[in-house]
Amino acid sequence: MNNNKLLSRRQLLQAGGIGALAMSMHGSVAANVDVNRGLRGQAAERSCIFVLLCGGPSHLDTWDLKPGAPDDIRGPYRPIASSVPGMRISELHTHMSTLTQHFTLINSMTHVGNISNHFDAMHHLLSGQAGAPPDSPYLGSIMSRVRPSERNIANYVWLIRCVGDPVFCAPNIGSGGHLGAQFMPLFVGNAGNHPAMPSFRAPEELQPAVEPARLSDRTRLLSSVNTDRGSDESRATRDWDNLHRRACELANGQGGREVFDLQREPARVRARYGMHPLGQNLLLARRLVESGVGFVTVNGWTGAAPGQAGGGPPASSWDMHGSEMGMGNAFGNGSYGMGWCLPCLDEGLSALMIDLRDRGLLERTLVVVMGEFGRTPRINQPDRLPGRQHWPSCWSAILAGGGIRGGAVYGESDRIGAYVKDRPVRVQDLGATIFHALNVPADTRMGRDGFTRPVSTGQPMLDLFG
Repeated sequence: MNNNKLLSRRQLLQAGGIGALAMSMHGSVAANVDVNRGLRGQAAERSCIFVLLCGGPSHLDTWDLKPGAPDDIRGPYRPIASSVPGMRISELHTHMSTLTQHFTLINSMTHVGNISNHFDAMHHLLSGQAGAPPDSPYLGSIMSRVRPSERNIANYVWLIRCVGDPVFCAPNIGSGGHLGAQFMPLFVGNAGNHPAMPSFRAPEELQPAVEPARLSDRTRLLSSVNTDRGSDESRATRDWDNLHRRACELANGQGGREVFDLQREPARVRARYGMHPLGQNLLLARRLVESGVGFVTVNGWTGAAPGQAGGGPPASSWDMHGSEMGMGNAFGNGSYGMGWCLPCLDEGLSALMIDLRDRGLLERTLVVVMGEFGRTPRINQPDRLPGRQHWPSCWSAILAGGGIRGGAVYGESDRIGAYVKDRPVRVQDLGATIFHALNVPADTRMGRDGFTRPVSTGQPMLDLFG
């Protein structure tokens, strides 16, 4: 390559006329939006919304209640009947209890080994494999690699990146693992800019730095500079050029920004999802998959409870330790309490499922809802401000859409929810099931320099489909 033709990063940005963030974020979004009719029919053939309840919700207080257990284990909530006879969930799930025909409960999730810290548990869960190597990419990055978009639409978006104490954040969320940075997600929102706020704005990556005509001129100039590059062009340079091209396309159009404009949604729809960060991010997730995004991870952060400030960093709503970590009553109505967080989830998740169903998107959109582990059967400090500790041996998940038949409970825990009694589901089995729902062949292999690693070492739960 002629050294005279090499451009610095700053020169490249100047030539393209776009901001640095637009070049560094690789999950670019562009969608067709009709001002009067909303999003046009551009949904991907298969997509996934992964609702990550960061911190690890208690399975005993949500989807695997044990009403016959002693008081210091069962907690204050009781199971209620649902639309499927014999299928019972928490009394705080007043909306989801009417929709059980659309989802399957897995009550036998388990980690291989005693993985009781957020960092490792989340790394293995999001990698879809037990004993995940440090450079493992996460499910959304893998899908970006094996199922790239053909329409300049993001492959992978993460709604509110987990922040704060690094124990909450899996290491490769922002790296793409061994696949490379081009397969990292587009991060959208934070504690000061989330879609429940009137001032919420589309990501800066989608804001053009110059007017479209000038941007086109600069793009042609850069193209002429690059015409005589030789055959020794590096992979990094090619990746950079692809990012530049996509960023220019985004900056030259309105579609990407309009996907994030929730003001286009009817007020009654927004209210149905709930005017809190989780509810509005679930609505945004629906808009994203409707526009063609293949994989959306939604941080399960619910924000501050009414009358409280802060609500903790956008990662930890479900880390309900109680007074042992100064979080208040895990069964109360505070920001770290089931009385606040579970109704938020119930409200937003039920609205999402209804929306996907009514728009004909549920069959091709897999919805996964879970934390990185569960909670101890025994309640700590029951006479003060109670809570539960981390518990990797057994926990629960919800799967809906994407061919999941619904109306069923898969697996079973023991009488106090401590260990799996029947049909254990390891994280690699969940990963294999997700890939199966997204039509990724089980023998698919991948790697940064060739398809050298299997996408999954688990076994898909085929009897969930049909």
